[in-house]
Amino acid sequence: MLYRRFGSTGVEVSSQCLGAMTFGKMGDTDPDDCVRIVERALDAGINFIDTADVYSGGQSEEIVGRAVRTRRDQVVLATKCYYPMGGDRNGQGSSRRWIVRAVEASLRRLGTDYIDLYQVHKPDWHTDPEETLGALDDLVRQGKVLYLGSSSFPADRIVEAQWAAQRRNTERFVCEQPQYSIFARSIETAILPACQRHRMSVIAWSPLAGGWLTGKYQRGEQPPAGSRFDPDGLFMSGRTVTTVAERSDPVRFDAVDALRRIAGQAGLTPTELALGFVSSHPAITSTIIGPRTMRHLDDALKAADVELTPDVLDAIDRVVPPGTDMPGIDHYLRPPSLDPEARRRPAGRQDLARHT
Repeated sequence: MLYRRFGSTGVEVSSQCLGAMTFGKMGDTDPDDCVRIVERALDAGINFIDTADVYSGGQSEEIVGRAVRTRRDQVVLATKCYYPMGGDRNGQGSSRRWIVRAVEASLRRLGTDYIDLYQVHKPDWHTDPEETLGALDDLVRQGKVLYLGSSSFPADRIVEAQWAAQRRNTERFVCEQPQYSIFARSIETAILPACQRHRMSVIAWSPLAGGWLTGKYQRGEQPPAGSRFDPDGLFMSGRTVTTVAERSDPVRFDAVDALRRIAGQAGLTPTELALGFVSSHPAITSTIIGPRTMRHLDDALKAADVELTPDVLDAIDRVVPPGTDMPGIDHYLRPPSLDPEARRRPAGRQDLARHT
C-alpha cells in the first residue's frame, strides 16, 4: 500500500480509501460481514475510511464505528452531511443549524469523540458559503472535527470557498471528493487544477464507474444478480429493464471492449487498469474503493500498487479523451440557476433587457 500526503496537512493517508456506502441496507445487510471487510482492509494497510450520515440511514456510520472501535487511532475517519435525515424540513443542507445537529448525530453513530475529515456532501446553492464555513470552523475549534472537506463541488464553488475562508480567517476545505474514472474525466479541465492550485487533497469516488469498468456488464445480457444495475440494485430503485443496453449508450460497451484489450496487453485486469488510471493523476491523493463483498475488496487491493506506463495512459486517452465524459455520466453539479423556472424573467424585466 502506498501512502500520500493529505493536501497541505501533515497527515499521510493510504492511496486507497475504503468507501462504506454499501454497508447496511444499501448493500451488504450483514453487519458482521461488513466489519470483517473493514478489518481486512485495515490489515492490508488502508488507514482511510469514508462514509456519510445518509448511507443506509446512518447504518453505515454505525457499522464503521463498531469496526474501528479498537483501532480508532490508526484510522483517518471521514464522514459527510447534507442530505435529508428524517422529516424535519431544516434537517438537510449546509446551514449552521443543520451542521451542528448533524455532526453530533454522526459522532454518536461512529462512537467517537472526533471526526478526522468532515465533508459537505454536495453544494448547497441556497446557503452562503461563509455561514457553512463559520459553523465548520467552530467544530474544529471545539475539537469535534480535525479537517474540512467538500464533495462534488464545481470549480467555481471550490475557489469561492477558499476565498470565503480567507476573508473570514476560518478553517478552509483541505479536500475535495469528486467523481473520477476513465468514464468521468471532465473534472480534469477545471476541478482538479483548482484543487492543485489551492493545495487540496482529492479523493475520487466511483473509480469503476458503478462497476462498468470491471467488464461485468455485457451487451444484451441481464446485469449480474446483486450488482448496482440489477433491477433491484442500488442504481435502479426497482425499475424494470431487460438488458444493460437499455440503460446506456452502446458506445460504453465499445469503450469497455477497447479497455479490456488495453488491460490484457498490459498484463492487468480491467479493475487494475481502472483503479491505476485514477491513482496515476498527480492531483489524486486517494481512490475510494467501495467493496460490497470480500472478493470485491481483494480485487481492488491488487491494484493498490499498480503504476500505469505512459503508453498505457496514452492508449486510454484514445478511448476516452482527456477532459470528457462518457454518455450517461452525472457529476451532480447542476446549479438551480439552470432550472426552467429560474430562467424565466418577469415581463417587465424582459422589456428592460430589450431596451438596454
